[in-house]
Amino acid sequence: MTAFACIRNIAFLLMLLGVTTASAFAQKFGPDGAPNPTASVTDQKMLLEQTPRIQGRIDIPDVKASVLMQPMGRTWDYFHEVLLRRGGALVIVGTVAMLALAYLIMGRLRIEAGRSGQTIVRFKAFERFCHWLTAVSFVLLGLTGLNVTFGKVLLRPLVGPELFSDISQIAKYVHNFTSFAFLTGLVLITVLFFKDNLLRKVDIDWVRQGGGFIKSKHAPAGRFNLGEKFVYWLSVAAGLAVSVSGFVLLFPFYGTDIADMQIAQIAHAVVAILFIALILGHIYIGTLGMEGAFEAMGTGEVDINWAREHHDRWLTEKLAEGRQTSVAQAE
Repeated sequence: MTAFACIRNIAFLLMLLGVTTASAFAQKFGPDGAPNPTASVTDQKMLLEQTPRIQGRIDIPDVKASVLMQPMGRTWDYFHEVLLRRGGALVIVGTVAMLALAYLIMGRLRIEAGRSGQTIVRFKAFERFCHWLTAVSFVLLGLTGLNVTFGKVLLRPLVGPELFSDISQIAKYVHNFTSFAFLTGLVLITVLFFKDNLLRKVDIDWVRQGGGFIKSKHAPAGRFNLGEKFVYWLSVAAGLAVSVSGFVLLFPFYGTDIADMQIAQIAHAVVAILFIALILGHIYIGTLGMEGAFEAMGTGEVDINWAREHHDRWLTEKLAEGRQTSVAQAE
């Protein structure tokens, strides 16, 4: 045997030994002892647990484009497609159900003394403009935002995929541009009503007297009672939270990465759902829940008896100031 033949045989034996050894390490067996052809040395789950993301190398400066797979993306997708829908539906439908139950049990809170036929100015024209600017923009933001969460399961089956796509595109632009009007109204309302929503001693008395829900007791209040103050401060906090997170989403990747965008979307969605539930309660009390309440923001004037029953301290102060000496006769 020539030297070349010996070398060839040795090389063949080494190659065969290497393939056999590699197969022994790489091959996994099923429960019955047979080789499992789909098994691999490192499965996907193990690989994703070892690193927060899988990314390659690219020539363009956009680093995030190199990310091929991100486990947090699956968590975010599960939150958006499952948890947010279930939780959001529970919160919103539950709120509506509780308000309906309250209406069935208590009915509408009437003016006990009846209408006096005299009114007093409660909100000036500019105050009402700021309120309705914020309110209308909030409704538009709420409807277009809910379309992102529930549109695919509620609206798309009714209108079809093509029309749903057009509606969603329009809703996106409405949502984005309406956000500026909402933020403007939020800032104006915060400034205009800040002083009247600070906590005072009369708020403690209001709580002690049952907040107006116990008919045998009179709950004193200034321009805003404690319940309205809670709505104000919660609205300011929630409005600030959805505005900040919303603008992060509106201008993506300005100092943020993919993980930051996912956190901003989660925060935006959760706060928005809770905000909608809060405003549903506010709308109920201002319309169906209480007689005479809507007139405050509708015409700007309220009946004297309504003001005396719900905001007696404020009414006394206004009449004492002499600024409301001419009490208008209600038409």
